[in-house]
Amino acid sequence: MAATVVRYLRSAGSPTSAAPARDPLLDAALPRPDLRAVGEDERAPVGAAEFRAVLGNFASGVTVITAPAGAGEEGPAGFACQSFASLSLDPPLVTFMVARTSTTWPRIARAGVFCVNILGAGQGELCRSFAVSGADKFAGVGHRPAPVTGSPQIDDVPAWIDCRIHTVHTGGDHLIVVGRVEAMGAAGEGDPLLFHKGRFGRFSA
Repeated sequence: MAATVVRYLRSAGSPTSAAPARDPLLDAALPRPDLRAVGEDERAPVGAAEFRAVLGNFASGVTVITAPAGAGEEGPAGFACQSFASLSLDPPLVTFMVARTSTTWPRIARAGVFCVNILGAGQGELCRSFAVSGADKFAGVGHRPAPVTGSPQIDDVPAWIDCRIHTVHTGGDHLIVVGRVEAMGAAGEGDPLLFHKGRFGRFSA
């Protein structure tokens, strides 16, 4: 896992403290997709605005991905994330996607662990606070250490999932992060926070 994370930190331009041992079996298993941008003499198959507009029709839940503070860091890391999903039952795996330009991702990668905090219908403002870059995202936010990894488990969320980073794959301008579930819990009540066409909403039966 550590070798995988360090390799992708390097590909994103983030500093690392030591070179990991090479694992030829792991290297052979990981994909090496072409990450080039569309050239000046080419036309993208779809425009960015159209892509966002069409994909915005897919309603999603909203989460906050958190990780504990590392050595020399003042506080924990976290960011708002829509692109989260369950992946596997055996072994228990979940996945989220994060932009390769994210300034929070390298901190999560260095920690090697994360907690998925699934937000409830009344936590739109909490989501917005974690979507802002450069701010103290945890200011005024109650949280406790998740039981296995110590990642921040935010107070009053409907559910949380405590994970270790299992593997990381490239996906164009994003990274696909797979986590192995170590612990989880749910309050068992309350509506989820939903995001659809650029707006927050809630579930109605």
